[in-house]
Amino acid sequence: MLSFQIRKMGTIAEGLLPSSLASYRANFVSWSSVPDLLTHRVFPGKSRRPRAGVSPSLPPQQAGSQLGLGSRPDSSTGRPSAQRGPAGPSRAPSADGGTGPVGRPAGRRLAGRGPTRAPGAEQRRPGAARPRPAGRRALPARVNHRPRRPPALPLQRAGSWPRPCRAPHSTAAETLARSLGGSAGAAPTMAGIAAKLAKDREAAEGLGSHERAVKYLNQDYAELRDQCLEAGALFQDPSFPALPSSLGFKELGPYSGKTRGIEWKRPTEICDNPQFIIGGATRTDICQGALGDCWLLAAIASLTLNEEVLARVVPLDQSFQENYAGIFRFQFWQYGEWVEVVVDDRLPTKDGELLFVHSAEGSEFWSALLEKAYAKINGCYEALSGGATTEGFEDFTGGIAEWYELRKAPPNLFKIIQKALQKGSLLGCSIDITSAADSEAVTFQKLVKGHAYSVTGAEEVESRGSLQKLIRIRNPWGEVEWTGQWNDNCPNWNTVDPEVRESLTRRHEDGEFWMSFSDFLRHYSRLEICNLTPDTLTSDSYKKWKLTKMDGNWRRGSTAGGCRNYPNTFWMNPQYLIKLEEEDEDQEDGESGCTFLVGLIQKHRRRQRKMGEDMHTIGFGIYEVPEELTGQTNIHLSKNFFLTHRARERSDTFINLREVLNRFKLPPGEYILVPSTFEPNKDGDFCIRVFSEKKADYQVVDDEIEADLEENDASEDDIDDGFRRLFAQLAGEDAEISAFELQTILRRVLAKRQDIKSDGFSIETCKIMVDMLDSDGSGKLGLKEFYILWTKIQKYQVRAQEGWMAGLAGLCAEPGSEAATLQDKWWRDLFKGRGLDPRWSSNLNESRQGWAHVNRKSKDWSSRRGSAVSEPN
Repeated sequence: MLSFQIRKMGTIAEGLLPSSLASYRANFVSWSSVPDLLTHRVFPGKSRRPRAGVSPSLPPQQAGSQLGLGSRPDSSTGRPSAQRGPAGPSRAPSADGGTGPVGRPAGRRLAGRGPTRAPGAEQRRPGAARPRPAGRRALPARVNHRPRRPPALPLQRAGSWPRPCRAPHSTAAETLARSLGGSAGAAPTMAGIAAKLAKDREAAEGLGSHERAVKYLNQDYAELRDQCLEAGALFQDPSFPALPSSLGFKELGPYSGKTRGIEWKRPTEICDNPQFIIGGATRTDICQGALGDCWLLAAIASLTLNEEVLARVVPLDQSFQENYAGIFRFQFWQYGEWVEVVVDDRLPTKDGELLFVHSAEGSEFWSALLEKAYAKINGCYEALSGGATTEGFEDFTGGIAEWYELRKAPPNLFKIIQKALQKGSLLGCSIDITSAADSEAVTFQKLVKGHAYSVTGAEEVESRGSLQKLIRIRNPWGEVEWTGQWNDNCPNWNTVDPEVRESLTRRHEDGEFWMSFSDFLRHYSRLEICNLTPDTLTSDSYKKWKLTKMDGNWRRGSTAGGCRNYPNTFWMNPQYLIKLEEEDEDQEDGESGCTFLVGLIQKHRRRQRKMGEDMHTIGFGIYEVPEELTGQTNIHLSKNFFLTHRARERSDTFINLREVLNRFKLPPGEYILVPSTFEPNKDGDFCIRVFSEKKADYQVVDDEIEADLEENDASEDDIDDGFRRLFAQLAGEDAEISAFELQTILRRVLAKRQDIKSDGFSIETCKIMVDMLDSDGSGKLGLKEFYILWTKIQKYQVRAQEGWMAGLAGLCAEPGSEAATLQDKWWRDLFKGRGLDPRWSSNLNESRQGWAHVNRKSKDWSSRRGSAVSEPN
């Protein structure tokens, strides 16, 4: 007996489907229909395959009835569109790539902000100026059902079917399918689940760590390089070709005047003796070109301050001499996993010079190739225009980055710096410039403007009877050092205990100096802290952060409720329960509590700029769980709750940057984190990371699903003669069913369901299913293996009467109902004991939870849900 519990995101949809869909019931046949199946010969022979979904010996309206797992439903139904939101896309950051001034904090805040504003970045605060209300509910879209096959026209391929027209906007089924990782229809749903299963298994085995980085687009550096060396040819990357499409889509698009005269050249064609890296990476290797990505270059410059971190991103065992094949590799952190990106070394040039990033000497190319790899993973070069330096920090380290404007520094900033250094964080500071003439300008006290410094220490010393806060700063690229108070030769050191003075000054490196913290705040403009993940820190001497990561999505009409300005839909947003249990060890200023950072990242938005999409305006709120609901795990806070309770904390602003980040300190307890877009009905994927000083428990909020599974091992003695004859007919002479044959069988089953519009199961999905059930390693399903698969399908679909082949009908089941539970049981039973993470079904139940509102229109489900849930008026 196997027992498990799953908790998933609460996603409530409003009126997405007519209630008639809830009455769908699938009728199944038993193996008594096998003789009829054999009469019509599913496979005439192994050498010839019939068209998928159409039997060669049956009329099209009967095709697929041979396996008979379902009949036409009692009534058909349309698929209305999701609710539309207000128009007006968010503005993208400007192309100059600057980071601009910081926004105003909201209320009491322990510490400062994440990247709060870039030039052109849209910044909003809920409640300040209420935007126009959400648009009217869209009318149901007309669904074009698949017609009976018409007589073949002269120019129509025999046997082809006219594809139904798409509704003018997203239908409910399409919204559902996108949430499962595919397009509309049953087969993509299956493919999304199967792909997630495989990905979870690989992650459990360590795939995605720095040591086992994911191969981006399945390109293996070693294999490709060896193939090129063996063939005596230089690598040409087909996934990021030397074409205008790799440059951009608008200002750098194929027909833009800025792209005229651009030639793609390899470094060996640009200079006589190209080098990948010479004598280590320095700031002179990074000179900006004709692209507004200075935010990225600032992050790369900071990367050069730490050789260990640099080596993770830029493997140094590459060159233009030994084993040169025109191929290079880099590693980036992408939303929870490390990804290895392969590029060729063809670089865009104009008049013989590099168009974008280049080195000052012109013969060092690691920075130009790094920029190209980063452009590839984001879609094109133009997608890199505009951003925040912290975005680059995170993709190069996997950490969570925050920054502070020092003229508005929080009162406890010195303590924050000390703790960050204890945790091995990377700290950098700089002096802003107001014009190009200020770049590299030296101040009266020998500080360089626009220059990246690193912070290496923060100490308190006793001098003249009082404590002095000192901060140690390093200028890694010059001999120019601070000449003000507490410099190396300052007489103030004579007032400090000799042992303390010796310990603080004897280990100076070149370009390193001390200054008072007050002078630091006065002369520098910005402080950036990149808090590293525990796996990045190899030394045990650091006090490491505790990391929690959660993934989710906003789906139009289901989980995209918008901010608090939209009270009728805000409660529909995803909700995450965070439990803070232990207070910090060293409390600041006598104030007890739990310190933690929350970062909300929207995924893959740069890559979608080619399609006219850009960053959403995002933010989040943190709400204290009421005392009467504490300890409950199945409570999705309702509309009434948010109308009567204020956020305990929230992000400083809603802004259209990739990440919104804030630092908080709250007493131990239970809190609900609600991420949202500013406006409702904005589709998007996101991940949330919580860095806490002490371990914090988290949970996706939703109803609890429990099931007890009975595992019965099948033997060949259990297989009746009818099934044996069926299998022999399907398998042919080799007595095994391959992935291709399984695809055809399932397509025939699906073809019978006229209510499901789908192109069928992909071959990749069928390969995964065969791999999951193939116990003897033959790559095919034998009699017993196919029997296990088929009996599980029958068992749970007959019992539930709403199985996964019933498509939308099964997914509209109320979470926790017999149909929903048995549907989950089928999948879990199918893949039980194969080392898979049971959380695979979060997407499936997430969508079912979102569609359950349909059933509540005609049935009273109030008794099944927690008291904190209420319906919108």
